[in-house]
Amino acid sequence: MKRTTFLLVLGVLLALSRSQSDPGGDEPAGEEEHVELFTTPATKMAAATSDFGYNLFRALASRQAATNIFLAPTSVSAALTQLSMGGSENAQRQLFRALRYHTLQDPQIHNTLKDLLVSVRAPGKGLSGAARLYMARRRLKQDFFGIVEQQYGSRPKTLQGGNKDTKEINDWAARQTGGKVQHFLNKPLPPNSGVNTVSAAYFKGKWATRFGQSGATENFQVDGGAPVSIPMMQQDNYPVKMGVDSDLSCTIAQIQMQDDVSMFVFLPDDVTSNTTLLEESLTAEFVQDLSMTLHPAVVSLALPTLRLSYSTDLLPLLSDLGLSEWLANPELEKISNQRIKLSSVNHKVVMETAPEGNHYPDATSATHLSYRVDRPFLFLIRDEASGALLFIGRVVNPKDLTM
Repeated sequence: MKRTTFLLVLGVLLALSRSQSDPGGDEPAGEEEHVELFTTPATKMAAATSDFGYNLFRALASRQAATNIFLAPTSVSAALTQLSMGGSENAQRQLFRALRYHTLQDPQIHNTLKDLLVSVRAPGKGLSGAARLYMARRRLKQDFFGIVEQQYGSRPKTLQGGNKDTKEINDWAARQTGGKVQHFLNKPLPPNSGVNTVSAAYFKGKWATRFGQSGATENFQVDGGAPVSIPMMQQDNYPVKMGVDSDLSCTIAQIQMQDDVSMFVFLPDDVTSNTTLLEESLTAEFVQDLSMTLHPAVVSLALPTLRLSYSTDLLPLLSDLGLSEWLANPELEKISNQRIKLSSVNHKVVMETAPEGNHYPDATSATHLSYRVDRPFLFLIRDEASGALLFIGRVVNPKDLTM
């Protein structure tokens, strides 16, 4: 397990941490080294989909430097896992390695993933999403359609060509996300394009502790540019878990949401859009370690109010995940007798944050610490019950975010 060392902020955090932690003294140094983090099929699957998501995020970040980027990895995993059902044994092995399934030793991979998708999309968690395959007419094997539908409840569709496909895909994405993901495609998929994966997700979670102030505009520092004025959510006496990582030069806060979901915010010490060091550190094991080692604190918290829509074709990133050979010859023999390739991995996400929460903070103690997210940062949304990564993003300039 990666060893994580935190410096406690200003000495005040140390006092807060000790007063709010369970009594019983300090843990022996290195104790967490002996903890097996992921012990059940569900948590192992969640770790695999998370690590795939972190790898995909790193690949996207490296290709789109210094820009706002966002992903909902579970829906991408679902789409590519559906596709794996159409491949040869060799093709499936290659795809499973990229999806990080090769370490699971789970004979019921599809059932485990299906159960995980159901659990992380429970109504209270704030996540909705869907994945589907769209294929050109290539003497397709109907057995494949039935197998995927039976396993994942989403029947692959055959492309008709032109605007009919655009409307069909856009309507489907909107239905699956409660009308939140609109205009998934701006132009039709080529009718002879092979196989296309489509994944959509919407997230709007509810905070465990609500914000009392929202909508007030404040300056957000931009790397290499003038500050921009953005709406912020603010609240004193806000309970978080917190720590400073000197190796990563950032302050990390874990903010609790309802139904066992939390947001991790990684705030660099400096105003910089270069977050490569942070991005490289992210793994399922590292974030699980954070959830166990960050210290309780009460802070004056200020967060940007996020309303964003982001879409991209992830196909070029798959070669960065070791799939160059598979992309050249994916051996999708269970889909069609004709040679067929993956043509696009279309992904669109929408996310909103609002001040609403389950309760107001306890106002009995004064706030001495401040955590102001007023410069470029990374964040992730995590299901604490399973450890699954639900959403991940890099915010360089909130002014550029659009719905």
